[in-house]
Order: sequence, then C-alpha cells, then structure tokens
Amino acid sequence: MVMPEHVCPWGLKSVDLLRRKGFEIDDHWLKTREETDAFKREHDVDTTPQTFINGVRIGGYDDLRRHFGLHVHDPDATSYRPVITVFVVAALLAIAVTWATLAAFLTLRTVEWFIAFSMCLLAMLKLQDVETFSTMFLNYDLLARRFVPYSYVYPYAELGAGVLMVAGALNVVSIPIALFIGVVGAASVFKAVYIDKRELKCACVGGSSKTPLGFVSLTENLMMVAMALWMVFRHGLV
Repeated sequence: MVMPEHVCPWGLKSVDLLRRKGFEIDDHWLKTREETDAFKREHDVDTTPQTFINGVRIGGYDDLRRHFGLHVHDPDATSYRPVITVFVVAALLAIAVTWATLAAFLTLRTVEWFIAFSMCLLAMLKLQDVETFSTMFLNYDLLARRFVPYSYVYPYAELGAGVLMVAGALNVVSIPIALFIGVVGAASVFKAVYIDKRELKCACVGGSSKTPLGFVSLTENLMMVAMALWMVFRHGLV
C-alpha cells in the first residue's frame, strides 16, 4: 500500500528483504483503498503486502521470513530482552560517566552508577504507562495489595531514589526509599514465585512486559537493597 498519507512498512521491509536475497522485484503499489480491497478479494487474503516468487504466492512479510528460514517475532513469546537491554545500557552509561569524571574504566563508583542508572531506566519503563504497571504490580506486591496507591507511587519512588544516587545527593532520602521498596519488593517476589509457585508476568520493565516474574524482578529489588546498605556503610551512617 502506497497512499498519500500511508506507506506500508511491511511492504518496505518485504522489498528490502527480497533485494538483500538477490531477487529482481516487480513492485506493484496499491494506491487506493478500493485497489487494496479488490486485491484482497482476488487473492483471498486478509493483509498486504503479498509476495509472489515465480508466480507462487508466499504470503505476507512474516511468511516471507519463514520462507527464507528467518526468525519471526512472536509478540506473545516470553522475552528477557527488555531487561537485558536496560542492564546493558545502564552498564555502558556507568562506564561512560566513570571515564568522563574519573578518567578510569571501572571503579566502585561505576558499580554504584550502574545500579542507580538501572533503577532510573526501569522506573522510566514503568512510568510510560503507570496504570498498566500498577495493574500488573497488584498481582503480587504484598504492600500494594493492602494499599493500592503504593502501586502508583512505586515507580516515582524508584526514579527519585535512582536520580539522587546518581547525583550522590540527599542520602538520608534516597537510602531509606531504596531500602524500603527493595525489601518489600524482594519479599513479594520471593513469596509469589518461590513459595506460592505462581506463574506471573514481571512488572519490573512496565505493564506490557512478557518477562516472567522471578529472578529478574528479584534481582532488581536485591540490587536496590544492596545499594542502600552499601551507601549506609560508605557514608558511615551507622
């Protein structure tokens, strides 16, 4: 479909894939809704684009990828990619800031920044859709199930503590927040997954996540607890 206000992205992807596979392409544009509907009726299909190779219909973009033996994304499949991406980006940011401020590659401060950046990035994902996050969070968080507003406060608290830890400011505020939400979160995840044996989705990377609740969310909370305890020790607050 190539119309004044819409160019089909799957059509562009199909054409690109075919070119990369060395095919000569005869690209037929559907320029109106009428042409599109007529094409679908003619070939008894529900979607466009449709690829034909040597006169044989292959199908849509996903079908074309399958034809070439390529991976096809499953939107409902379990995926750890979102949280892995968060941790990788947080690590790169921590190393970059360490280099920029301390002219070093890896120090204890790098680890602190890594955890703080991770908290900020995870909070950002939750804050993209707080309503959806809170709904998923209420499936397992012990405090939120007793006091629903906590499910809305949590991502803001995580972000605030993370930002303060990046700056190294107001430790008397950031440490208690991180310790509190980390302990409650870790206890909630441990009970839901390892005691009650429930199979749930993790709200740690937002409400639309396909990441299973378990090790990832437990790690997020234990990182906050460890960071808080380390900062108590580091700043001599005990």
